[in-house]
Amino acid sequence: MREVEILECVLELLGEVGYDALTFEAVARRAKASKATLYRRWETKRDMVVAAVKAGPASVHRAGAVDTGSLRGDLIALCERLDTTMRSADATMSLMLLHAGLQDPDLCRHIEEATGPTGAKLPASVMSAAIGRGELPVGARPFPYEEIAGSVLLLRRLNGLPAGSEYLGHLVDTILIPALRASANPEPPLRAIFS
Repeated sequence: MREVEILECVLELLGEVGYDALTFEAVARRAKASKATLYRRWETKRDMVVAAVKAGPASVHRAGAVDTGSLRGDLIALCERLDTTMRSADATMSLMLLHAGLQDPDLCRHIEEATGPTGAKLPASVMSAAIGRGELPVGARPFPYEEIAGSVLLLRRLNGLPAGSEYLGHLVDTILIPALRASANPEPPLRAIFS
């Protein structure tokens, strides 16, 4: 299918030039398609990138909401999902997507809406369930998870290090849960990389 080839070109270029430099013209040249063909299918660059991520790296997880019954289980499931998604893509492309999230904060939201939870953001449903079970204090914020999990998993990916269940359990128990508990702070949080 022609669309699949075009979306593969989008991901290749994203890894090579980054989100800012990615253009309809460059994709059209790489895919040997007309810009009109691309504009008929996608209204904006963001729409095209979301479609490419959905067809590529995010296609490994078409699962719905995460709900294991515990905060620890939910965080491990989200980290596993994010690690699998990152490892299914070229490492450079994953880095470019992280950078793109800083340039276009809505991009991550659009990807999450199009693909379901990727693990990059901490879903509100996970936070509210954890608060309801008493695992997190009222007022806890997703900032620590969203700032730490993706960065740590990408760094391990770039360095060729595994992120197996033992590592993820340790990450969740010693860093993510304590940081989330401490996030119930009346001061406004800083913007996380995926926020």
